Amino acid sequence: MDSPRNGSLIPNRAAVFSYGLFAATLALSAWLHLATLLVTMLFALFALHKLCFQQRRWLAVLLFFVLVVMVSYGFGLFVHRAVKELPKIVAEAVPHIVRYADNHNIDLPFSDLDDLKDAAPKMVGDSLGYLGNFAKIATKEFLMLAAGIVIALGMFLSRKPEESPEQNLYTHYHAAIANCFGTFYRSFETVMGAQLLISLINTTATAAFVLATPLWIYAGLLIPLTFLCGLLPIVGNLLSNILIVGIAFGLVSPQMALGALVFLVVIHKMEYLLNSKIIGSRIRHPMWLTFIALIVGEGLMGIPGVILAPVILNFLKVESSRYAAPSAGALSTF
Repeated sequence: MDSPRNGSLIPNRAAVFSYGLFAATLALSAWLHLATLLVTMLFALFALHKLCFQQRRWLAVLLFFVLVVMVSYGFGLFVHRAVKELPKIVAEAVPHIVRYADNHNIDLPFSDLDDLKDAAPKMVGDSLGYLGNFAKIATKEFLMLAAGIVIALGMFLSRKPEESPEQNLYTHYHAAIANCFGTFYRSFETVMGAQLLISLINTTATAAFVLATPLWIYAGLLIPLTFLCGLLPIVGNLLSNILIVGIAFGLVSPQMALGALVFLVVIHKMEYLLNSKIIGSRIRHPMWLTFIALIVGEGLMGIPGVILAPVILNFLKVESSRYAAPSAGALSTF
């Protein structure tokens, strides 16, 4: 456990004010649907700091814009492929799954298998048709993405103000607020840096498996999807695994699906070891607490909330570690 930095039992007024301002920022982000802006700003700052070599900020900004263009182009290609291929995959896979269930007397949680066989491809096709209007959907979020990048650039390029020798109420509160939000960014940097590394390792292993099996035909869809889902804690890997096993079962064979399932289970068991090495005890939380945070985050902010949930947990852990726990005698006086 981290030792307290100031040894005090309770935060001072400036620290309490900074925590209140931080909580208000998160609440307003959820209420005004600004979570995309917040997450974009954090990711942009993270990328800019990683691309900054030898304090050459202009080079970092240039590399950042190149990265933005490459990611945007790659994501556009992925969405186009998903819209084109997923309805075909579902249309072919669902009948095989239904037929297998009928032949082996497997009870599925559906009242009418024939209706499911006919309706599922259309349902997924309609849902992906919604994704097909990506330009229309992205229009609502584009300003948030652009604003987040602009804010991150402004923060990255701004010079740090010189410390004033005069200590007054303003500088006292300013330092507390800067420290609070700085801790939040460092929590994001720690959690997301580890999550990116783990996602890359998982994607590499999954890509090797996909390319070595009959699933290689769908590598252009499954590999990017595995990486994107890997950025979401816990639930992301579950979503990508369901899709891979489902495609293997419906389009190849039950044996292929079993092999894919065994491989994915082994990979994720190895990831537990990686988590302890890469992330370490600094951001390790009980599974039940992480699940609660993910559920609350998704309910308040959607996908951005899922990304921010473990970051906020780590922030709370770091900030609470600043203060000493009250003694038994102190507790009895309350």
